[in-house]
Amino acid sequence: MATIDWIIVVTYAIFTVILGWFCSRKQNHANDYFVGSGKMNPLIVGISLFATLLSTISYLAIPGEVLGKGPVYLTNYLAYPFVFLVVGSVILPIYMKQRVTSAYALLEDQLGREIRLLGGTMFLTLRLVWMSLMVHLTSKALAIMIGLDEDYTPLIVIVVSIFAVTYTSIGGIRAVVLTDLMQTILLYGGALLVLGTITWKMNGLAWFPTEWKSEIWDVQPIFSLDPSTRVTVFGTVLSIFLWTVCTSAGDQVSIQRFMSTSDAKAARKAIAVQLTVGMVVGVTLGLVGIALLGFYEANQNLLPMNGSIKSQADKLFSHFIASSLPPVVTGFVVSGLLAAAMSSIDSGINSITAVLMNDFFLKGSRGSKQSVAFARRIAIATGILVALLSFIVGVVPGNFMAITNKTVNLLTVPIALLFFFALYVPFASRTGVLIGTFCSITSAIMIAFSGPILRLINPHFGLESPIDDPISFQWITPVSLVIGLTIGLVASWIFPKRNITAR
Repeated sequence: MATIDWIIVVTYAIFTVILGWFCSRKQNHANDYFVGSGKMNPLIVGISLFATLLSTISYLAIPGEVLGKGPVYLTNYLAYPFVFLVVGSVILPIYMKQRVTSAYALLEDQLGREIRLLGGTMFLTLRLVWMSLMVHLTSKALAIMIGLDEDYTPLIVIVVSIFAVTYTSIGGIRAVVLTDLMQTILLYGGALLVLGTITWKMNGLAWFPTEWKSEIWDVQPIFSLDPSTRVTVFGTVLSIFLWTVCTSAGDQVSIQRFMSTSDAKAARKAIAVQLTVGMVVGVTLGLVGIALLGFYEANQNLLPMNGSIKSQADKLFSHFIASSLPPVVTGFVVSGLLAAAMSSIDSGINSITAVLMNDFFLKGSRGSKQSVAFARRIAIATGILVALLSFIVGVVPGNFMAITNKTVNLLTVPIALLFFFALYVPFASRTGVLIGTFCSITSAIMIAFSGPILRLINPHFGLESPIDDPISFQWITPVSLVIGLTIGLVASWIFPKRNITAR
């Protein structure tokens, strides 16, 4: 990176801290800190939702997935109209009637405090693992972009975490949402700059394929009865539909955004903005992957190492930024990657702090500035924990897309099931819900790590490579949902509920 690129990146990082300080001046109580007093603009909230759930993992994973595996993953956006119908018409009208800072307060009246704490605990686990993995992968990519060895990854982790934790702990949800808006502009602009640079270098759209790249891309059918088929159109649309609905229904990060709007109508606008921006950015990132494939097919001497394009697909986006972008453009694109990382860290930390204060420490209802100070201390401690965990999460096998699904999908459905039982199943019992949740988590783990589990049982189990699984990661969400829902309903019938008194 040239000096001007460093100036751009550092200026962006400093600006986020200044914005956090500016937002902190209006914070008088915890409600301001966590939900912005429930009066935030749905357009900005929707963009913040998109930025939060995209993350650097997706920013890097989508080009790598399309480049090395094929473009079928992009069919997931066919699910978005159905997501909007379910979330906007079924979920939000019920949720927005109950104004809460922590989503898991909704569980207590019907299922008791134990289930509320279970939901909060699963959310904390999910977000901590997700953020740690995201920080780890981001730091590895940044090391490539700025020309450093991967041994410097821990140092980059620390620097990224310091900036994100600083403005998040100071500014609360207002700083998070406003910086997410700026970060969305940066990360989308970065993708457009890469796409434009490749088009310019290749004198037009010569990078766009005219036929299926069978020598690189996997076979990706519309539907397959073989569960080991890694990606299908049906599996992609179904898994993304269920994941997005479950995230909207049970993830504090999403529900906290909805609660920061004024009513169900405003929240519906927010989810519409989130899905629209997500589709536009996702398709653009997919085109970046296709463009990178065309560029490196025509310039194989520019590959970062010996080996096939397919084997290093996840690294080519970062490598292109480091080696083939002109100064200034590199600075903005690296800032976009940093922005994607910060948008996930800031939202996760703020949401984790809200859950800890409201569900575990029971201090979220205090209206004093002391509660805001306490929240800031929790935010700082959370950021430190994420940085430490990021050093040990690099053991999950697979490319960026597979790693993401094998981690963030493990608890998404089980958490959403708690809300389904609490809000939509009058006869759901605490015992039945616990049994259903346990079975849902177990089935998700069994599918996500089916390959390693089978090799542990039988070391001679014949797979093509150590990262191939007999059951695709696309089945994690639908199978864990069906198993958890079915067993939870049956168990609630066998073990009927007793009267629960909220404490």
